Amino acid sequence: MNQSLFLLINAAPGASGFMVNLAVFIAESLIWIVPAGLKIVWLRSANLARHALVAATVAGLFALLVNQVIGLYWYHPRPFEAGIGLTLIPHVMDSSFPSDHLTLIWAVAISLLLNKQFRLTGWVLFLLGVPVAWARIYLGVHFPLDILGAVLVAWGSAWIVKRKEHRLIPPLMSLILPLYRILFSGFIRRGWVRQ
Repeated sequence: MNQSLFLLINAAPGASGFMVNLAVFIAESLIWIVPAGLKIVWLRSANLARHALVAATVAGLFALLVNQVIGLYWYHPRPFEAGIGLTLIPHVMDSSFPSDHLTLIWAVAISLLLNKQFRLTGWVLFLLGVPVAWARIYLGVHFPLDILGAVLVAWGSAWIVKRKEHRLIPPLMSLILPLYRILFSGFIRRGWVRQ
């Protein structure tokens, strides 16, 4: 079923250049919205909002760590390693399960969804992951099961961080805020970013 669904979504031979270029842009570029968005919101927000941003960042990093552990203990070949479908972008031969791109996007999104102040942003980010999922299958570097795995790891990681947030995030904030205030002191004085 995983392979059948992959072949339904994967690009067919002779796929249009426009669709391939669009998929490449989505698959490789949209993920950068996550760190860029977190940085922009951090610079314009008060400390309460920053707490949620640090929690989302921790959830994303923890989720990626979980992916690495899964890859160490259960190697799942990518479609091109198994000789299935068409591959339209180069990719290293590492375990495809779960998708790192989507795990990061969705772990941050779900973490934000668990915070009332950022619920709308969380939904927007979560939905942003849908075209990324399509593009990575379309281009032949992931199976649909890799996407499902990403959702599960992202949800589990965001949930764990949320449950431990009161212990994890305040110590991080006490390290990050003074460093931020030193590095950005000139911008803060000019009123370009928040203290």
